[in-house]
Amino acid sequence: MTFRQDHLLGIEPLAQDEILSILDLADDYVALSRSREKHADALRGLTQINMFFENSTRTQSSFELAGKRLGADVMNMSMQASSIKKGETLIDTALTLNAMRPDLLVVRHPHSGAVDLLAQKVNCAVLNAGDGRHEHPTQALLDALTIRRAKGRLHRLNIAICGDIAHSRVARSNLILLGKMENRLRLIGPPTLMPAGMSEFGCEVYEDMEEGLKDVDVVMMLRLQKERMDGGFIPSEREYYHRYGLDAEKLAFAKPDAIVMHPGPMNRGVEIDGTIADDINRSVIQEQVEMGVAVRMAAMDLLARNLRAKREAAA
Repeated sequence: MTFRQDHLLGIEPLAQDEILSILDLADDYVALSRSREKHADALRGLTQINMFFENSTRTQSSFELAGKRLGADVMNMSMQASSIKKGETLIDTALTLNAMRPDLLVVRHPHSGAVDLLAQKVNCAVLNAGDGRHEHPTQALLDALTIRRAKGRLHRLNIAICGDIAHSRVARSNLILLGKMENRLRLIGPPTLMPAGMSEFGCEVYEDMEEGLKDVDVVMMLRLQKERMDGGFIPSEREYYHRYGLDAEKLAFAKPDAIVMHPGPMNRGVEIDGTIADDINRSVIQEQVEMGVAVRMAAMDLLARNLRAKREAAA
């Protein structure tokens, strides 16, 4: 396994072989999670702290389950009721945490760059569980694993990412990862939800859903992130669904064996038709949830190996 990182702060610093190391190890952890005995000891004796400054169900529970399956002592900190609310700075919080001597710190924060700042102040491995509009690396990795298992490869595929690109850290991490793996990327959405400079990522931009979905292998829908919107980005949810919601009529323009993805939580009847989301022949949305646990197990395992090696070298 080739993995040279001390932290997992984003996809951008990862080389192709490091991405593949995470995915290959995650494949092993999928098999473990499907077995009767779901536990391993890769993190035995280590402490994992989950700090979520934003609400999360899937990601937080996935990281918690991943840590417990690997034998870590897992603690969830309720940041909504923490000293941050009483005026404590992020750096003070980092110093307090550091005194507890954690080994793995999982952080979600509403501000881009906050997780990177924490990583500079603590003596443990930090995993970014989403920071502002910046990145959500484990989501991109679990999406990549889902695609590879469904399609048998992770290169030279036509992949469409559709919806609220402007506010999506999921879209950014996926663009970086899928670009590194030599895929042809298309972005589809209204101009109000399409950030400037997307051509720098080497992708094609479409305003028309049917044109953008033509002959794609993967259709990745995104959630409308209303909590990050401060203006009239869309006329109405009804109009948005009419033009950009995925239904059978629009999906027909993709390849017959195209898979449908969504990072969740889904707004049915806004971003995606419920029938499509539940279609076991096309939708891999539930598989994404399962792959999330395996990918997070793999990422924490590889970071823990590097952490132990660094500590042994310093001893």
